[in-house]
Parts: sequence; C-alpha cells; structure tokens
Amino acid sequence: MPDPRTILESRHLSVFGKRIHDANLWHLNRRSASGAVAVGFFVAYMPPFAHMLVAAALAIALRVNLPVTLAAVWLNNPLTLAPISYSAYAVGSLVMGVRPKGFDLDFWIDPHNWLGVLTPFLIGSLVCALLCAALGYFGVQALWRWTLRREIARRRQRYQQMRAQVIAAALVSAPVVSTPSSNRQT
Repeated sequence: MPDPRTILESRHLSVFGKRIHDANLWHLNRRSASGAVAVGFFVAYMPPFAHMLVAAALAIALRVNLPVTLAAVWLNNPLTLAPISYSAYAVGSLVMGVRPKGFDLDFWIDPHNWLGVLTPFLIGSLVCALLCAALGYFGVQALWRWTLRREIARRRQRYQQMRAQVIAAALVSAPVVSTPSSNRQT
C-alpha cells in the first residue's frame, strides 16, 4: 500500500490543489463509503469519457471517500463496457418508446447509425446511473448497518458469557458457610 504522503504529493492530483488534503476524502465511515459507492456507480454509467477524473472531482466536491469512489468507477471496465452501454441504450429506448435495435455488429460499427442511438443511449445512461447510484448508496448503508448490528450482538453475547463465567467462578470459590442470619436462630 502506498504511503499517503506519496499519494497526496502526486503531480496527477495537483489539479485539485489543497482540496485533496481534506481528511474526509480519506476516512472510511458509513456516510463516506455509501456516498463514494453512489458517486462511483453514477460515473460508471455515464458515457465513457475521463471517468476517473470526473469521479475524483465529484468525490472531492461531495467530500466522500476518494479511493472507494475510484474503485467503484471500475464497475465500467473494458470487459463490461459493451454490456453496460447496450443496456443503457435499451433502457433509453424503452423510456423514449422506441424499439431498441438488436446487437448487430454491422449496425453498431457504421458511424451513420450513431446519431440515431445517441439520444436513447444518453437518456438510458442517466436513468441507469441514477438507479445504480441509489442501489449502491442504500446497499452500502444497509450492509454497514447489518454488519454493525451483528458486531454489537457478538459483543453483547461475549460480555454475557464473560459475566456468567465471572459469576460462576465467584460462586464456586466463595466458601459456603451455614451460619444463621440472626441471633434468634441459634
């Protein structure tokens, strides 16, 4: 893992100036992680243009975890670019009420057809980006809370077991003396 100072002093990040030194960009908490996943997923569904730079700028502006944002952007990678783009086009076509074209390679390679699919693609990208960002945000929130509740239950159970062991040890080691509780019983 690289040293944080090395990352902060990188010439590639100097574009963001002093804002890159904000501690909120590097701390991991529920708000920061869920926001970072939402930003990353949103940018991942946008048309492929400088995803990492746009995601970093949004993470800095919204003050969410920068490394998580940049990792979430990689939902859209060379292996997933075609399925994500086609699904965005199909969703946009459905929203516009247009029948989507099938995945015919000759149709998609021809630049004359690109203008006709651009509007459904952009609308579908926006719809998918908003949906995916919302799912990512609420999914991380739910997962974080579930993990926290599970950890609290484990701690509570561990505390109760320790307490029971202490009480049992105290009862075993305490001498049992059968003395009367008052003078009248003697």
